[in-house]
Amino acid sequence: MNGNKFSKTEEEFIKKHHKHDVKENQCSSSLVKHIKAPVHLVWSLVRRFDQPEKYKPFVSKCVLQGDLQIGSVREVNVKSGLPATTSKERLEYLDDDEHILSMRIVGGDHRLKNYSSIVTVHPEVIDGRPGTLVIESFVVDVPEGNTKDETCYFVEALIKCNLKSLADVSERLAVQDRTEPIKRM
Repeated sequence: MNGNKFSKTEEEFIKKHHKHDVKENQCSSSLVKHIKAPVHLVWSLVRRFDQPEKYKPFVSKCVLQGDLQIGSVREVNVKSGLPATTSKERLEYLDDDEHILSMRIVGGDHRLKNYSSIVTVHPEVIDGRPGTLVIESFVVDVPEGNTKDETCYFVEALIKCNLKSLADVSERLAVQDRTEPIKRM
């Protein structure tokens, strides 16, 4: 569904890490964000399944049931203005070496049924400094009464907002960290 043009590097990461089994009544897409902050800093925010409110502007509260591990479930309260108030989400995969997080929505008072997403975080160089390429992909059922395009547009808008906020928070922290430029040989 995504009309975006991806670079060769982005395409390779999407092909390698962002595989979704898309059914007839579902839509799927991948989005990318280049962040002017080092990968370790961006990953430190993304990997915190128990604290999405650190960078996701629509999350007002999150309560994790048990310890942070694969299979953990979090209850998320959503800020007003969205067509939902709660979401129940399960951590499907977390790899700190490859910087991969996958989650699935398992309940809540919204229309995002059979939603799952994969987020990957990759180091890159931006303007001679350590930067990060973040890719988020998803698959979700198309609700009755909506089209695939409408559903993808809505979910993409939420993810774009989250990625913009992730960039803002990460870049603010990176300035405080004063990471040195990478010297090219």
